[in-house]
Amino acid sequence: MTGTWFWKQPDKESGQVIYRELTGDIRLEHVDFGYEPRKLVLRNISLFAKPGQKIAFVGATGAGKTTITNLINRFYDIADGKIYYDGIDISKIRKPDLRKSLGIVLQDVNLFTGTVMDNIRYGKLDATDEECIAAAKLANADDFIRRLSQGYQTVLTGNGSSLSQGQRQLISIARAAVADPPVMILDEATSSIDTRTEALVQDGMDNLMKGRTVFVIAHRLSTIRNSQAIMVLDHGRIIERGSHEELIAQKGTYYQLYTGAFELE
Repeated sequence: MTGTWFWKQPDKESGQVIYRELTGDIRLEHVDFGYEPRKLVLRNISLFAKPGQKIAFVGATGAGKTTITNLINRFYDIADGKIYYDGIDISKIRKPDLRKSLGIVLQDVNLFTGTVMDNIRYGKLDATDEECIAAAKLANADDFIRRLSQGYQTVLTGNGSSLSQGQRQLISIARAAVADPPVMILDEATSSIDTRTEALVQDGMDNLMKGRTVFVIAHRLSTIRNSQAIMVLDHGRIIERGSHEELIAQKGTYYQLYTGAFELE
């Protein structure tokens, strides 16, 4: 899908609004962060993600993977350093505008009481039925949706309790796809998904990632081999970075995680 997005920036001299196209260039420069003053959980984090690149974060629970993505969303503000989105300091961007340009797919899916179509449209409230269906096809959700009793008009209740975990995840991917943002954040955990739909979910995620800047919080290392860069975190620091092949050749922490010498907690 990959549509075109723009920042709206007022020109200080003319007072007119200038539209600047978003490309999805994200850069962190020497970022420190702590949930409490003088107690850092991230230290000197520097990385860049160019448009269309897939960046994966690997590490044990508490290493700082989710914290980095929370800072990109400005759920928290950094203690030191800079984060830039297309060359703009994100502290200068209105939070609602920033978050609209970032799509998120999490392990825990939240569906509300309403039709399947409405749940997909939640990603873009003015989306047409055709756009929602196109997003569902991209996410590999169209086939199972059409087999439901009322298809796209099937009413979901109880957080989609009538669906399997995999089917719920496919709807969440479709929801992100219809928003069509330039940047995606994926918590790629599929451990709770039944094996029958796991391949569909992974393929849907792969479709969603094409042409976007993507940050992946990796739980299954086999799913991130094609990342342009893999960041291995430990206690809030990046201790290794490189492609899958480069990190395997180093025979460091990533190699030990990938070969099973260590296990992610």
